[in-house]
Amino acid sequence: MTKPSRRVKRAGRRKQGTLEGGSRERLFAAAAAEFAARGFAGANVDRIARAAHVNKAMIYYHFNSKAALYQEILGEMFHAVGERIRAVAASDATPQEKLTQFVAAIAEAAEARPHFPPIWFREIAEGGVHLGAGTMAEVAGIVQKLVAILQEGIRHHGFRKINPLLVHGSIVGPLLLFFASAGVRERLQRAGLTGAAQFTRDEVVAHVQRVTLALVEGRM
Repeated sequence: MTKPSRRVKRAGRRKQGTLEGGSRERLFAAAAAEFAARGFAGANVDRIARAAHVNKAMIYYHFNSKAALYQEILGEMFHAVGERIRAVAASDATPQEKLTQFVAAIAEAAEARPHFPPIWFREIAEGGVHLGAGTMAEVAGIVQKLVAILQEGIRHHGFRKINPLLVHGSIVGPLLLFFASAGVRERLQRAGLTGAAQFTRDEVVAHVQRVTLALVEGRM
């Protein structure tokens, strides 16, 4: 029997090293898709491991538990949004510009993470029972930065006083619904609702920006 050459052995070791080195990232991506599709309770660690092409033990090696893996996905989602929002709030932009950038930041995070909208909608429906203290702190911090932007606008006599949670809901709700409903809109279009699947991400973002500014400026 012919022995593998040194070149083949080295290639095999490099491939194995690549697989082992990327196992955490593959598990994270597979778990995000699994949680988005089935929620926390319905997610299965065996399916996650198979999708990531790793042994199930690697889940516990990298993340300790299914719950810890879920918390990591939630934390990454909101930390990414929070970092962008903090940069927006600290900038020299006008309150109006900051508010439109706030809308864009939410849209960019949701678009970059297809698992974000369905996971968040599931958590809302379930009362946020799986949200850890760290994730709740990130969510609260995002809303607090929105409060700061609105207060700045009031001080500059451009915004009226309004409950910040109403503003937050009017931004997040339609954006996440748009990204989460692509499949439903396709089916609605096939059922005869003309245009249901034809409006674009940019159109939705611009619409939410216009409506939000009209709301806080007292034009509606």
